[in-house]
Amino acid sequence: METVSPEEAARLRRTLHERGLRMTPQRQLVLDAVRELEHATPEQICQRVQRVTPTVNITTVYRTLELLEKLGLVRHTHLGHGAPSYSVEEHEHVHLVCHSCGRVDEVPCDLLDELATRLNRGRGFRLDASHLALSGTCRDCAASEETS
Repeated sequence: METVSPEEAARLRRTLHERGLRMTPQRQLVLDAVRELEHATPEQICQRVQRVTPTVNITTVYRTLELLEKLGLVRHTHLGHGAPSYSVEEHEHVHLVCHSCGRVDEVPCDLLDELATRLNRGRGFRLDASHLALSGTCRDCAASEETS
């Protein structure tokens, strides 16, 4: 599994310590799994962690993800119905989810800058596009529909 750099690990330990917590092996395994998988449900993360430590259960994974999100180290996105998908904080983008095949593509958040500006001006709403998933039909499925 890919692990965080020594600098990141030290920063994380300091952050946890400041909040009266410590970096447990389970927390490290969950964070490593999220980094490695890039987009993963809690169940997928649990399966990856259990390859290394079979005794870690899904409850531990959910609690750890909640803590890591509060610390700003991971974030979740709802790509559709069901469990959210988790990724690391610096992995920010908008998700494009195809209704037909389930494919998930990524585009930079700045593609929504114009919309974000209009929402802020018109409604005082500040858009966080990094948590956003847009539903539609991918190019391949749209082309298949046109030829059918």
